[in-house]
Amino acid sequence: MRYDVSVIGLYILDILGRPVTHIPERGNVEFIDEIRLTVAGTAGGVVVNTAKLGLKSLAVGAVGDDEKGDFVIDTMGRFDIDTSAMQRLSNVPTSATILNVRPNGDRPALHVRGASDHFDLPEAMYDQVFDAPIVHLGGTGLLRRLDGERSLVLLKEAKRRGCTVTFDLIAASHETADLVLPLLPHIDYFMPSIEEARDMSRQTAVEDCASFYLDKGARTCVFTLGGDGAYYASADGTRIHVPAYDIKVVDTTGCGDGFDSGFITALHHRMNPEDSVLFAQGVAGLVASGLGSDAGVRSFDHTLATMKAWKRKG
Repeated sequence: MRYDVSVIGLYILDILGRPVTHIPERGNVEFIDEIRLTVAGTAGGVVVNTAKLGLKSLAVGAVGDDEKGDFVIDTMGRFDIDTSAMQRLSNVPTSATILNVRPNGDRPALHVRGASDHFDLPEAMYDQVFDAPIVHLGGTGLLRRLDGERSLVLLKEAKRRGCTVTFDLIAASHETADLVLPLLPHIDYFMPSIEEARDMSRQTAVEDCASFYLDKGARTCVFTLGGDGAYYASADGTRIHVPAYDIKVVDTTGCGDGFDSGFITALHHRMNPEDSVLFAQGVAGLVASGLGSDAGVRSFDHTLATMKAWKRKG
């Protein structure tokens, strides 16, 4: 196959600043320590990190024909990501977010939806896009044109071609369940945060959330639990709770995308479920240690070495 992973969905330019304690009044200026521009989004953040971790990665999404789109495409090219399946759309801006990162790592955001809302995947691109053993769809909820029936067609085709499908979403609410639940029978690894899982299912306990989605057809749920670690639940009965690493958090932007990329990389290396979750947490921990959705991530070997040096909570 041409690629190790094909990453479809939401591509965003993130503009991040830290630490932000308040917005200045009137036209005043407040000085901060750091500003970064990064390729982000539930697809963009994933594909950058899978490439850094050594996977041959295909980016599949849309940006505008503007300076923000230039940055997104050029940056991915520097990481040897194949961007030939990225669409450049006229008369719409690249999706972008301004994030004011607080000292505790929280990041209130201002977002322009932009080109990702206009992205669709034509059948003529299927042979390229599905020429990978792993297909990740990320960004359901902010993919207006692709969400719903079009995503169902896409994932059915991925499974028909024998791909392993991983899935994540963004900005989930109970209403987002209408978009997600029909997709579950075609998803091998369903990887939302526990907050998103609770909002859509209206279940409270982690175990009940997992049972809800497994009953709806997902083969495996992998929930990120923030400081409480991660939870793995498979239709084969496997249940694993893995504590988080005990690290200093700088910025939580893109931690879920980092986790996704780590888990995909673990699948590529055929790790067992517990080691897969541990590796995914290692990548997420590196992301949390700096500013932006690829902060701290250097390589597969560096991630393994860093994980050995960290302690886990509990």
